[in-house]
Amino acid sequence: MPISILLLLSGCVVVGVLIGAVGIGGVLLVPLLMMSSHLSVHEAAATALFSFLFTGLLGGWLFSRRASIDWRVAGPVCAGAFVLSFAGAAVASRVPAATLTWIIAAILLGAGLYILNPIARSNPDSQEHGDARRLPALLGIGAVSGFGAGISGAGGPLFSVPLMFALQFDPLTVVGTGQVVQIAASLSGSIGNMTHGLIDYRIGFAITIAELMGTSLGVRIAHTVPGNRLRLGAAALCIISAVGMATKAM
Repeated sequence: MPISILLLLSGCVVVGVLIGAVGIGGVLLVPLLMMSSHLSVHEAAATALFSFLFTGLLGGWLFSRRASIDWRVAGPVCAGAFVLSFAGAAVASRVPAATLTWIIAAILLGAGLYILNPIARSNPDSQEHGDARRLPALLGIGAVSGFGAGISGAGGPLFSVPLMFALQFDPLTVVGTGQVVQIAASLSGSIGNMTHGLIDYRIGFAITIAELMGTSLGVRIAHTVPGNRLRLGAAALCIISAVGMATKAM
């Protein structure tokens, strides 16, 4: 097996671990695919988004088994994501490759810098009584997450996780919601990408298997280990990948 394939699959396991543990590991998959395969930026984004459907299904099931998903919160976010992800994928198919590369690099850099910032601690009392009043905000988070996932291939949690932390939701609720947001955003966005023939299914299924192995481990980590070190590692990888993609786009 070529070294590039081994590196790609190993990287996908790491991506899966981060998806399960902090929700945002999928942001690293697009540059990883571009560096390790023949895929263009459009194909890499579409193939990555396709694989997140399956990591979302596994992560959502594992979090649900542990009663770590608040469906009153996750439901509206997923609804917003499903509606807008198709539109994001449609827009991405019309954006020049160099421009899309810069967009994804900017998203990577923004995500990395955000993760480095201290995350506000949630206030359980205010959260419990405020969820009903936050319905428009949750729908908005889903819409932004879905559109961002569709246009970048980075996965909905890249957007939902920072926004939900900003609204002071419990960390496990945030990561658990991110798992099911992946399902809605990936399904809707992939339907759009299928119409343009951008998904490489051979690579997609191979990387999915590796990601699923990591996701299972990541979910365990999310429920047993403080996520500060993982967040710092993910932040560093996001920033490094952003610099790499920006360099390639120059």
